[in-house]
Amino acid sequence: MSLDSVLVVNTILDEIVEMNEYFADVALGDGLAPVLIAMGTLLIVFSVGVFGLLTLGAAGSLFSFD
Repeated sequence: MSLDSVLVVNTILDEIVEMNEYFADVALGDGLAPVLIAMGTLLIVFSVGVFGLLTLGAAGSLFSFD
């Protein structure tokens, strides 16, 4: 890896750590923030799960010999 690549990777990792700190502050805040984050997480997990199962079913159907 060149020095530029290492610098980019270090910058990205530092920003991810900083983003998690800000996210934790918001998630543990007062009011409806924790509830909204939990509902958003459930919505995303459900959507990804459904579309993942649909994709696996389509791939299985594509390669099945009926």
